[in-house]
Amino acid sequence: MRHPDQRKDRACIRPEICRTSTFGRVGVSKGQYFDKHLKFIKLNTKPFDFTHTDLSYLLKDNYDRRFISEVYRSPQLTVKEVIANQHAEHNVVRVQYKTKEEFKGFAKQLGIMDDLKAGVPRAGYHGIVSFMFKGRRVHLSPPADWTQYDPSWS
Repeated sequence: MRHPDQRKDRACIRPEICRTSTFGRVGVSKGQYFDKHLKFIKLNTKPFDFTHTDLSYLLKDNYDRRFISEVYRSPQLTVKEVIANQHAEHNVVRVQYKTKEEFKGFAKQLGIMDDLKAGVPRAGYHGIVSFMFKGRRVHLSPPADWTQYDPSWS
């Protein structure tokens, strides 16, 4: 889904509750990321009745408006500040990257996957990769005026 010919301007919103799990080292990544990342994914064991839940917030216009607002309203910190857990009063923070090299460097320092395919980061949405770090939400994001992926970033 990250290559433009496959993506066709479509996107997937990844659920906060995992509905799949990885159970072994052998697979698409040939074990490349299993020990460092994939083995920590846990399958949800608590039932959730989606049929009795208002999911209208997931409609693209609603979701994008809320998500982009949350990301760019959050305080911008440096990678060093995030790693040192500075400004711990903020539950949601942002680290901004401008270049492919910055993205890859910041991702490595923060312990997340740094690969790009046709400019799209793994788990990226509008160029933003959201993850938990030391108990708080971190958005690794491009500048607020970002408009599209750069396919040369691979």
